[in-house]
Amino acid sequence: MTSITGTELVDLSAAQLRAGYAERRFSPVEVLDAVLRRVEQHEPDLNAFSHRETDTARRQAIASARRWAAGEPLGELDGVPLTLKENIATVGAPLTSGTAAYEDAPPQTVAGPTALTTDAANAVRLGKTVMPDYGMLSSGVSSLHGISRSPWNPGWTVGGSSGGAAAAAAARFGPIHVGSDIGGSIRLPAGWLGLASLKPTFGIVPVDPPYLGRVVGPLARTVDDVATAMQVLARPDPLDRDHTRVPLGADAWHLVAGSPLTEKTVAGLRVAVHTDAGAGIPTDPAVAAIVREVARTFERAGADVEELPPFVTPDLLRQLDLFLRIRSSSDLRALSAERRARVLPYIREWALGGADRSGAEAFAAFSAVQELRAVTAAATRAFDVVLSPIAAVAAFPAHHHSPTNDPITALDHIAFTAPYNFADMPAATVNAGFLEDGRPVGVQLAGRRFADVELLRVARWYEQARPPAAVPEWPL
Repeated sequence: MTSITGTELVDLSAAQLRAGYAERRFSPVEVLDAVLRRVEQHEPDLNAFSHRETDTARRQAIASARRWAAGEPLGELDGVPLTLKENIATVGAPLTSGTAAYEDAPPQTVAGPTALTTDAANAVRLGKTVMPDYGMLSSGVSSLHGISRSPWNPGWTVGGSSGGAAAAAAARFGPIHVGSDIGGSIRLPAGWLGLASLKPTFGIVPVDPPYLGRVVGPLARTVDDVATAMQVLARPDPLDRDHTRVPLGADAWHLVAGSPLTEKTVAGLRVAVHTDAGAGIPTDPAVAAIVREVARTFERAGADVEELPPFVTPDLLRQLDLFLRIRSSSDLRALSAERRARVLPYIREWALGGADRSGAEAFAAFSAVQELRAVTAAATRAFDVVLSPIAAVAAFPAHHHSPTNDPITALDHIAFTAPYNFADMPAATVNAGFLEDGRPVGVQLAGRRFADVELLRVARWYEQARPPAAVPEWPL
């Protein structure tokens, strides 16, 4: 059917795939075959998948090919390959949460909201992607799966906890990959691997079970693919399991993908540039310089740019860390001694800092998280967009658990990302440049609560306006 090579097929966006299907230049089965060949070639080195669903993908691709041949496609993702993160329930796959403590978990019998909405859009699901134990690392180290590695350089981290999703996206294992984020777990790996992503406003994507700050969102190579994914992810759960959901209207996302964007998109916007988080790891001057160049690009287009001083204090970050330690300590306490021993030692040591804390200490930590929400909202209220690093440093060694690789400072790298989780605000990423050694550096763009579509339009404008040297030439 096609003269397009398999290599070219894996380069295509979701919109390009759909156009090719409609014009009968290639079929969903041909695209799946091209992606699977690429997976077979590179997966042994990358370790992106926790559970591959090749038979399911084949059935879905064949059914999609029949619909396209009949001129009757169903859904925005009909025939488009994607992956889901390991902690997103799908029927027939175990919910192992990245930890050897659950390596014998039974297959799920009920799908989560994300699986249901992507199935309804007739996407071709390649499988589930690796995460670290309980999703509590910003790296690709897992007691169950070993080490996931960057397609850019196997010695570099993929980040986490949506690390397998990021590796799959950068390796071109399909155009769309779905992760989750409670403190930076979508944006951090996206930034370290040169990807576009969105941590949506809390509540607009149904999550099961819902939890403070937790969201589901896409990672992709382009903002267009992020927006296309959001058309599906933002739909209501057919089983209505997320009592925190706030409808935003899935129809609005089409205003991002493919829409003409000029300097008028950002002219007059109030834009903050924020390169000193105020807590945690000091920002690498080379990373800060890249973010400041992004701000100058906005300024040249007519945006009103000003400096945003630090608003996260060391105590707020310490209390957030304690809050999450207490939560994880509770998870580990619920395990038998034998299962607890299987959890990654680094996670056990970090969680130990939250063990046996008093109710007063737990309440103080929770109150500090609410204060973080308030100070983030107050500090950013005057701005349409806040530009910042995603992390203070670029990618670190693949075998490290975090940038500092020390349980005592395990979360010192989330001072730029976590505030927007707990303030319920959207935050997107776009690659903005590279360090001298080739490591990608992304910029985070945070926006007002529920202004996700407007924020993605701005991110897409920057994606088009950034200098050629900042545009990734995808590895492998």
